Amino acid sequence: MGCGKRGPSVVALESDARVLALGDSLTVGYGATPEEAWPALLAQSTGWRVDNEGVIGDTSVGALERLEALLAANRYDAVLVGIGGNDMLRGAPQQTTPDNLAAIVRTALAHTPHVALIATPAPEPLRATLGSLGDAEFYRVVAQAEKALLIPDVYATVLSDPVLRSNRIHANAKGYG
Repeated sequence: MGCGKRGPSVVALESDARVLALGDSLTVGYGATPEEAWPALLAQSTGWRVDNEGVIGDTSVGALERLEALLAANRYDAVLVGIGGNDMLRGAPQQTTPDNLAAIVRTALAHTPHVALIATPAPEPLRATLGSLGDAEFYRVVAQAEKALLIPDVYATVLSDPVLRSNRIHANAKGYG
């Protein structure tokens, strides 16, 4: 990164790390079994204890409201945040989701230096039809401003491919894998 600005550092977590996966139905693994959801697969592949705190239908407001209690109840080595899709689908005011994501990241960073945002695609029907979804831009902006790691293009890539979807907004077992 130029101009002397530092971005978040990427550090390997210990094999016994505890990770919070905060999100919505994509974190829950809707469209697959709980064992096929990405938090379970991440735990299997890394040895980390991954707490799947996805809530079907959740919004950035709901995740922000739940976060303090989750962080107070446990010590986490990292927090993965995948929320905001329902905000966009429900037409939340334009600045609400980025503001809530920034607050979520700041709250999580007060708990652990390892916080990542998983970008969700912008709901663009034409791009969805063409199979070329792209991440909502505000994820990049928030990650950069709050010094969080950005995990881009995961959901956009999966949800652009009909073979990897259980429906138009959720992955299937193959998509989560």
